[in-house]
Formats: sequence, C-alpha cells, structure tokens
Amino acid sequence: MNEVNKPQLVTFDRLKVSCAQCNLNELCFPHGMSPEEMGSLDAVVEQRKPLQKNDHLYREGDASNAIYAVRSGSVKTLVESPNGDEQIVGFHLPGELLGLDGFMEGGHTCTAIALETTSVCVIPMLKLEEMCGVLPGLQHQMNRIMSKVVTEDHLMLLMLGKMSAEEKIATFMLSISRRMKERHWKASEFVLSMPRQDIANYLGLAVETVSRLFAQYQEAGIIKVDRRRISILDLPRLKTIVGENDGAKTVKGHKG
Repeated sequence: MNEVNKPQLVTFDRLKVSCAQCNLNELCFPHGMSPEEMGSLDAVVEQRKPLQKNDHLYREGDASNAIYAVRSGSVKTLVESPNGDEQIVGFHLPGELLGLDGFMEGGHTCTAIALETTSVCVIPMLKLEEMCGVLPGLQHQMNRIMSKVVTEDHLMLLMLGKMSAEEKIATFMLSISRRMKERHWKASEFVLSMPRQDIANYLGLAVETVSRLFAQYQEAGIIKVDRRRISILDLPRLKTIVGENDGAKTVKGHKG
C-alpha cells in the first residue's frame, strides 16, 4: 500500500470528527440514520493522512477494500480507454462518497486523484457489509446512494450524447451551484478546484470551447469569471439554457 494511503489511526486520531458532529453528516452516510446507528458507523470509520494535489486515493484495478467520504478538498475520478486516453467521469466534493465502483466487483474500475489537499473518511468494506446486515438505516442509506449514482451516470451520458456545448457548460455550473447550496455554502459564488482542461475532458469539449463559453456567458451578464472563481449573476437565464426555466432570454449565440 502506498505510504500516503496508510491509515494513520494514532497520529491523526485527534483530527477525527465523529459522524454525529460532522457538519457534512446530512450529505454523507449518516443521513436518515438514528443516533445509535450513527454511533456504530462512527466506530469503524478510519482517518488517513491527507492527500496532496495529484495524489492517488486509488487506481483502476486496485483491490476495493473501502468506501471513502470526502471530508475536505475535492477528488476527480477517471477511466482510461484501451488506447490510453483518459476520461474524467466525476468530481467529488465534501460529503460525497467514492469507491462505490468497486463495491460489487471487488476491484476499482476507475482512478481517484486529489484535485487539492484533501482529507477523507475511510469505511472498510467488510465492516460496512456487516453493518448493513444489522442496521436498517445504513442499508436504506446505501440503497439511496446507489440510486443517486445511477441517476448521475444517466445525466453524464445525456450530457456527452445529446446536449450542446452551451447546455453542457450551463448544466455543469448549475450542478456545482446546487452542491454548494446543499452544503450551506454560497450557491452563487464558488471557486472551481478543477482546471479548465479537466472541465473540458469531463464534458467532452475542447478547452478552447470551455474558455469561449465562459467568456460568452460573462459578456451576456449571466456569470462573472475571475480565474477559477465563478459568480452566477443571473440564475434564471442559466437555467433557461438547459430548459429549467421559461420566459427568460437565452445567451446570445445559443442554438437550443
């Protein structure tokens, strides 16, 4: 096991925040669980040394022995095609889970890389499976999480296959905005932890297209861009681009 991924249960135990006290618990595993169930889950959660930017949490093909919850920072997941091309399949923010790709098969089908300094909570797979058998709340939560993953996969396929470039960028920004709101952070102003190249890869666009559309939306007064800081100035118009709102003007040049 890579040194950076070894559990540091003694050195880092003082950094541990229990599930019940964590301000992300409504987004993570404990959501909908009783205090007793949360206590049982907290007893098996491990902490690891924080990942630095570009560190691997796990690699495609690694044995899957845990599920991870992002506590701070952010992580991208990607898959590699037979010809060596990489496709980013997700960006994971605090309170979100990683490692579910290996839950059934026993091995990871994607690679997870830290986008910045990132800390994660580690839930050992064997202990999690045992607990699901005796804690109804945890089993229900697992089912909810799996359903959410399937929904997100369907949206990803829709973006790559059917959406225009304008719709992809708008959908991406709306997704980040909603996830900020879920965390009780500013939904209209956020800093993107991922570079333009990663956004372009994820959305199946050229980097130049991403930069052009950011500039186009800024010129239209929909957003303000300051390097990686995004301010949403006109949320209704942004929603209109993806068909979520009626009656507002669309950005100049949008073909629908």
